Amino acid sequence: MQKKINGIFNKCFWLHLTGIVFVALGFIGIVLPVMPTTIFFILALACFTRSSPRFANWLLNHPKFGYSLQQWQKYQVVPPKGKWGAGIGMSLGFLILLLNQPPVWVLVIVAVTELAVLAYILRKPSYPPLSGPA
Repeated sequence: MQKKINGIFNKCFWLHLTGIVFVALGFIGIVLPVMPTTIFFILALACFTRSSPRFANWLLNHPKFGYSLQQWQKYQVVPPKGKWGAGIGMSLGFLILLLNQPPVWVLVIVAVTELAVLAYILRKPSYPPLSGPA
């Protein structure tokens, strides 16, 4: 009996469950403007790629966000609109944090984290490479 339970709760199960949670958070992010969307779908794709090819295929072919996920998976592209959105969203979030007067250490941690994330996003290409004749 113990072996059967261990077989059910293997790595694939947890990746699949985590992918479903990320998809749910992504859909919540579509409705709530204060919550990110794309990152949750990227994380869900990473989970499903390792646990459920059927769900990974569903994400990659979804009419709303499939193209963006394909571009991320193939070339790690972050379109200019996404870069601007991330920058503006993080700036507004930091401004709201400042208005709430948190301890200085909180401001420093958030600022360093947001700058690191922004640097990572800005280093990613904005468009897929041109595939012309060589």
